[in-house]
This record gives sequence, C-alpha cells and structure tokens, in this order.
Amino acid sequence: MTNDSPLTPAVKILLISACLLLMMSFGLRSSFGLFVKPMSETYGWGRDIIATSLAIQNLTWGLVAVFAGGLADRFGNLRVVLAAIALYGLGILWMAYSPNAIALNSSTGILVGAGVAGTSFGIVLPALMRAVPEDRRQWAAGLGTAAGSMGQFVMVPFSQTLIDAFGWFSTLHILAAMTLLMVVLAIPLAPYSGSNEVQAQDSDQTIRQAITEAFGHNHYVLLVIGFFVCGFHLAFITVHLPAYLSDLGFAARVGAWSLAIIGISNMIGSYMSGVWSSRVPKQLMLSWIYLLRAVVIAVFIILPPSIYSVVFFSVGLGLLWLATIPPTSGLVAVMFGTRYMALLYGIVFLSHQIGSFCGVFLGGYLYEQSEMFQIISTFCGQYLGFSSYGDAARYDLIWLINILLGITAAAIHWPIKETAVGRFATGSA
Repeated sequence: MTNDSPLTPAVKILLISACLLLMMSFGLRSSFGLFVKPMSETYGWGRDIIATSLAIQNLTWGLVAVFAGGLADRFGNLRVVLAAIALYGLGILWMAYSPNAIALNSSTGILVGAGVAGTSFGIVLPALMRAVPEDRRQWAAGLGTAAGSMGQFVMVPFSQTLIDAFGWFSTLHILAAMTLLMVVLAIPLAPYSGSNEVQAQDSDQTIRQAITEAFGHNHYVLLVIGFFVCGFHLAFITVHLPAYLSDLGFAARVGAWSLAIIGISNMIGSYMSGVWSSRVPKQLMLSWIYLLRAVVIAVFIILPPSIYSVVFFSVGLGLLWLATIPPTSGLVAVMFGTRYMALLYGIVFLSHQIGSFCGVFLGGYLYEQSEMFQIISTFCGQYLGFSSYGDAARYDLIWLINILLGITAAAIHWPIKETAVGRFATGSA
C-alpha cells in the first residue's frame, strides 16, 4: 500500500463526524479553566477548590477511559459514547448549581470526567485507526487529534464571549445544552468497534491476556510512565494559564485567546505529528517533543511578561501540545495491534490523567501556600531568572516542576523500541 490508499464514502463520513465529535468534546472540556476566577470570586473560594474539582475530573477521565475502552472493545462504541454524552451534559449543568466543594467535585469532577472519557480520544481514535487502511492509521490519528485542537480554538473564545455577555452561570447552561449535538455525531462510530474487528491471529485473546501481555513488555511500561508528563503539562496550563496571566495584569480575554492560539497551533502540530510518525521513529519524536516543551516553558517564564511572550508561548507550546498522541497511540498499535487498542491505550491514557490530576491539583494547592512561595519565588527570580511578579510568582515552583518533568520524559522515551510483540511479532521484541 501507499499513502494514497483510497477511503470509502462510509469512512469519509466517519472521519467528518468523528472529528466534529472530538471538536465538541475537547473544546467544551478546554473551557473550564475560564471558570476558575469568576466562580472563585462568586463563592469566595481559594483557587485550590475549583482546581481540585478539575483535578478530579482529569483523574476520573483516566480511570473511566480504561473501563470505557474495554466496554467499547467488547460491546461497541455507540452505547459507550451515548452514555458518556448524557453524563457530560448533566455534569456541566450540575456545575452551575454547585455552591460547595462536594457538589463541584461530583459534577465538574466525576460526571464531566466520565463524560469526557467516553467521548474523546480513547474511544474515537481507535475507531478511526480501525476504519482506515493500515498505512493511513497515523494520518487518521493526527487528523483526529488536530480536530480536538480545533475545538479548543473555537470553544474557548466562544465560552469567554458567553461569560462576558451572560455571566458564568448562564454560560454553563448553554454549554450543557450543546452536548446534545454530540449524539448525532456519535452514530457513525458504531461499525468500528474492537468487537467487530476480525483478525484471526488475535481473535481468541481475552482482555486479561491482552493486559498481561502489555505489562510484560518493558517498552509499554515506559510509554505508560512517560505519558504522565504529557498530562501534567496540558492540564496545569489549561486550567491555570488564564489565572496566571490575569495575575500578571492581562485582561481575561488574553488568557482565553492564549488557549485558543494553543489550539490552532496544535492543529498544525498534531496533524504533522501524525504524518511524521509514520516516517520517523515514534519514540524519538516523543523525546524531542517533551524536551522542546521544557525549552518553551523555560523561555516563557524567563522573558519579561508581554503580549509577545504570551504569543510565543502559545504558538510554541501549541505546536507540541497534543503532538504526543499520534506517536503514542501509534506505538500501542504497532506493539499489540488494534483489537484491544481502546483498552491498552486507555491504560496509557490513565497515566496521562494521573499526571493531569497532579498538575491541576498542585497548581492550585501550591498557589495557596503563600508563605512557602515568598521563599521559592525569591529563589526562582534571583537564581533562575524567572520574571513573574506579584501573585503570579506564586506559580514559579510549579513552572519549574513542568520544566524538569519535560526533561525527564525525554529521557524515558528515548530507549523505547517500535516493534511488535507477542503474537504480532515477526521476531523477538
């Protein structure tokens, strides 16, 4: 086969609907950082309150993604996605009526997290990769990932516009109603479940055997560990960047547009990652992506705050934002095939979401530890050259952690080998 392998009309319809579904799911989820400051001011919360709920959301997303992937592989995509859409909408609606931490953790954290798990990459990307010819799998993964970024570009400024016009309370009602649009978009996914895939070489493998085989492979374990860092980076920045920029004196719309620029830049980065990861060793791509993230973050917090530094950060990080997903999902497919890909990628993604939990939670928790930050901000400012000031300097430690994790992830991914294992191997792995 060549990269020009034709696509059937049914597959083209799937690509369109799946991309729109990812736009909706990821776009809505990316908007929650805009509610940190207005909800905290309305209820007199510290930022750690809503940050904790969003951390729980990310952890729930990861935990449910594993079970959702297993259920989709066994019983089909459509049932899982429709149930997730219902939870997503209910969670956003309940978020508007959550005046305390318990209600917020239950709505924004648990229900929305479960909703995102069943409507985003863990379910949709495996369906796309099953539907297209094998030589176009990485292209499909890149296309789907770019679509999620397009959702971030569209939905974040749209949500900020709604907040400015109607307030955060009414905006949540509008966003909850918009989840109903995902129902129609989910229907074309039905024929592309793992349960419908016919592959004689693994048709008799059970879920337990697939998990045992995966964790018996050291390179899969490294992939699981390394994806923790991706989640830490993305979740911390999505949730805390708008508030950080506000602390630096920028208008609220700057934070919203920063996330939007990240989204539009990532459309390019994700798509090109999908194209390149079919030509370049995937593990080396991942190492360079994480290392470059560390460089971009370091330059951003060292440069004097300005609209130019914000644009640099947004474009630079955006090109690397979800560029990890095509090579990561591609490595899972190469190692173990696509029969249980939703499940095995879901386990990798759980690590991502544990990282997300840590990034969001630590960002809010450490921000509130003002006495600690008087010492740390001074150290970072004087010895590391960080340029944050005022309340924004209370984020210095978490920025430093982001840099160090990026360097660590680059080292973790370097020794991974892109080879099939178990019953898929043509030789030793």
